[in-house]
Amino acid sequence: MPSRTKSIGTGLAVALVTALTLTLSGCSMETTAPGSARGDAGSDAKGSFGPVDCRKAKCIALTFDAGPAEDTPHLLDILKKEKVHATFFLLGKNHVKKHPETVRRIAAEGHEVANHTWSHEILTDKKPAEIRAELKKTQDAIEAITGKKPRLMRPPQGRTDDIVSGISKDLGLSQILWNATAKDYSTTDSALIKKRILDQATKDGIILLHDIYKGTVPAVPGIIEELKKRGYTFVTVPELMAPAEPVPGTIYRP
Repeated sequence: MPSRTKSIGTGLAVALVTALTLTLSGCSMETTAPGSARGDAGSDAKGSFGPVDCRKAKCIALTFDAGPAEDTPHLLDILKKEKVHATFFLLGKNHVKKHPETVRRIAAEGHEVANHTWSHEILTDKKPAEIRAELKKTQDAIEAITGKKPRLMRPPQGRTDDIVSGISKDLGLSQILWNATAKDYSTTDSALIKKRILDQATKDGIILLHDIYKGTVPAVPGIIEELKKRGYTFVTVPELMAPAEPVPGTIYRP
């Protein structure tokens, strides 16, 4: 079964691929070709607390991987103050299980709760049964806390293939990649993290950050402030894709 890759853009054009060309570093992958979609965003047209059409507005999605962690409640405070909704790709082992109240708060405050596997193992190095366990255990753990299974997942390091896509489809999960990364696993310099994101920000883009690293959360207010000044509206990934619904098993890239 071939993997399907879709650009998040007008019409969500479909391309059949047999392999993915990846530029990998830590938890990052560089991608390009942003499109447009439809989403829900701020009452001030800059956050995500009211309707907006991303086919017309200048939308962008903040996403955070590998949490929740100790700094996540502070991050949620920032997002609430700024009226911004984000997408959180959560790790099951030692994260979801350790911080159930934070997971519950993420969902309650309107953010998209998504799957980043159980233990951050590279899925393409695993046997099918192991891949399924990595994803399903996190699905079940999040559902036990929030009452809802995630519909999105992000493979660690962006590494996926036809087997991962097939299992994701079985579990009702779409695969979400990105086009802007601060490589915040490599620095605690919040100013540098901010600069890297601002340099890469694009309309209909998806920003990858990690709320588990000390330099990241302090960089978020400045990122939001500057992108709002540039006319961006913050939305969740499904809001960015609307009116289309995420298709399980499909790989989405901005």
